[in-house]
Amino acid sequence: MAARTARGRTAASRGALDARGRRERARGATKSAPGLGRGRGRERRAATTDDDTIVGVATAVVGAVGGVAIVRLSGSDARAIGGRVFRRAGGATRASASANAANAFDESHKATYGVVVDGDGEIIDEVIALAFIAPRSYTAEDVVELHCHGGAVCVQRAMARCLDEGARLARNGEFTLRAFLNGRLDLTQAEAVHALVSAKTTAAADSALAAMRGGLTTPVSEARRACVDLLAELEARLDFDDEMVPLDVRAIEAKAAGARETIRKVLTTAKRGALLETGVTVAIVGRPNVGKSRLLNALTRSERSIVTSREGTTRDVVEASVNIGGLPATLLDTAGIRSETDDEVEKIGVERSRAAAAGADIVVLVVDAERGWVSEDSAIWQSEIANNARARGSSVLVVNKTDIADASNATPPPEVLESFSTVVHVSAATGDNLEHLEHAIVRTVSGGEVDAEGGAWAANQRQAEALQNALDSLDRLRDTIAADMPLDFWTIDLREAAFALGSVTGDDVTEDVLDTIFERFCIGK
Repeated sequence: MAARTARGRTAASRGALDARGRRERARGATKSAPGLGRGRGRERRAATTDDDTIVGVATAVVGAVGGVAIVRLSGSDARAIGGRVFRRAGGATRASASANAANAFDESHKATYGVVVDGDGEIIDEVIALAFIAPRSYTAEDVVELHCHGGAVCVQRAMARCLDEGARLARNGEFTLRAFLNGRLDLTQAEAVHALVSAKTTAAADSALAAMRGGLTTPVSEARRACVDLLAELEARLDFDDEMVPLDVRAIEAKAAGARETIRKVLTTAKRGALLETGVTVAIVGRPNVGKSRLLNALTRSERSIVTSREGTTRDVVEASVNIGGLPATLLDTAGIRSETDDEVEKIGVERSRAAAAGADIVVLVVDAERGWVSEDSAIWQSEIANNARARGSSVLVVNKTDIADASNATPPPEVLESFSTVVHVSAATGDNLEHLEHAIVRTVSGGEVDAEGGAWAANQRQAEALQNALDSLDRLRDTIAADMPLDFWTIDLREAAFALGSVTGDDVTEDVLDTIFERFCIGK
């Protein structure tokens, strides 16, 4: 294809008005991220934070008593403040205490035993003090840690002394924010820190660790680099096209297609990321006395629900949290559903059961092999699965009590059977085949994407939204090229894609986005 230039061309083709609007949006985006890619290091810090020395508790102390708690200082005055509140052990006098303590923080990554003293020099706790001298620290600033006794009073007194000496109380996530602003972490790694601290299962923790090691950063940065390279070439042609060789449009299309494919692959991890972060709700439903409560107890390895031979023992929804195949899950044991009852309490329980089923991610319908599939089971299936327009495949049929009867007795009609993702035969009493049920639940909700062993990073919701924006921009670029539009319209789509990808890694990100991300952190992180 012959060389193209924007000069002398008109935009009187399909989508011109829409493209013009995109051009204005792109200009607005450029104001938030001038130059694309200059959002690191000093530029980040200058735009987003101050140079106060901050202090916070890096360990959990609310509502718990531990052996050790860590008070963390970070900033240019961290070692000076540490020197004023800490005294090295060994009977130093008050006159020599300041110099004595300061020497404790002259060497990085060295532990020193001593005490925290109040303003009058009185001892208020025995501690281990450590200094991490910039840039060899979590924040890439000078950091001092005081490892105090874990009681709330000890921590509060040590914190108060640091505040008295000029430190400022850290905001939520401010230590990790400074690590990001100073180039110690990119934004995906910073978000992975929060995911690791919040992880509810081993798989979730391993996924966060993989992201902290740069697993997500690498493909996103590669896609962004491709967009920036293409953008640089096209913008050069807008000014110097007459002096350059003809444009290889096929090469442009191939490079953009490669970036699109990379983004698509990253986006496939988003569902796993959402499941690992928020978990899944599983409603266990069925008629009375089919073993729902015993099944919940078996899955949780506890006696969470009361189990008796009497029908209708469970009158309310019982919740239990459990790790199912690496997935955080909330199990809902519901009251047995039957249409005819004069018991007002039981009626309320049945209504709550129906509400739980309607709001759950997965419904597990339990029948018992001893009685087989009966009309009441068909009625429950009709009301809780078929009539609720539940997506095909989001329900599991469990045939229970296989230790005392043949599971074939409980085979439902074909039109019912095909609505379930799978059928599992179990014995809640003996625990037989429960592992298969757990695998069935994971496959049903995730399509088999959650690995109980973990180790695979995943995009979170914010990242997925930005990646989808980038993908949409590159799809528009493909259409723009096909429509033979001027080169400046190509640059609009590429700039939008590069900006969206930069917002994932933090190369191009607004202060509002940073505030939203880091306010979810605890203060000491």
